[in-house]
Amino acid sequence: MAGVLFVTGIGTDVGKTVASALLVKGLQADYWKPVQSGATEGTDAQRIQHWLGSWVKVHPEVYLLQKAVSPHLAAREEGVHIRLQRIYEAFQRIYHPDRWLVIEGAGGLLVPLNEDQTFLDLIRLLQVPVVLVSRQYLGSLNHTLLTMQVLQQANMAVAGWICNGNYESNEEDLEKWLPWPKLAAMEWAEQISAAWFEEQVQHLNIQYLSTFQSSYSG
Repeated sequence: MAGVLFVTGIGTDVGKTVASALLVKGLQADYWKPVQSGATEGTDAQRIQHWLGSWVKVHPEVYLLQKAVSPHLAAREEGVHIRLQRIYEAFQRIYHPDRWLVIEGAGGLLVPLNEDQTFLDLIRLLQVPVVLVSRQYLGSLNHTLLTMQVLQQANMAVAGWICNGNYESNEEDLEKWLPWPKLAAMEWAEQISAAWFEEQVQHLNIQYLSTFQSSYSG
């Protein structure tokens, strides 16, 4: 049974796109980043296609913004107002119940999309479960647990979390603190390649995701 996963992170540059690619490969899923800023530096959709190949079905962005800043700032500069309803309508068109869909956010949960709404509001509107990406560094325990609290307070469904890299005992500590299963632990690499994904996908807990989706749908 297929489903939808919304990939968010504990902040910016924590490995959401790499984790999204891992999920896309493991689940043979479609990929969608509805709001992309920083397009002048390349898009995450282009990175996914480059890493995994032309077999991946990549859905076009609803909002493609040029400046590499928070989406609400990039949109303001271009005279654009990001409407969550427009994203929701696009989601209804592209989602097919027989195919997994991996949706990637930008930054963390509370990154603004406009003057009043954040990615948390978008996830709530789409009503899809979250995968949380936690990159390990000094301070990431705090950032991860703060994000956990926001998800819990908002009653968000969470499929699990992905650990990116190593720092001290962070991974083991988070396994005790977080109430969701660890779906994967991505190893650090100087260069991301197709071969790297072939290795990492062997450790992705695909069976759990399938079981979660059956339970979530039911």
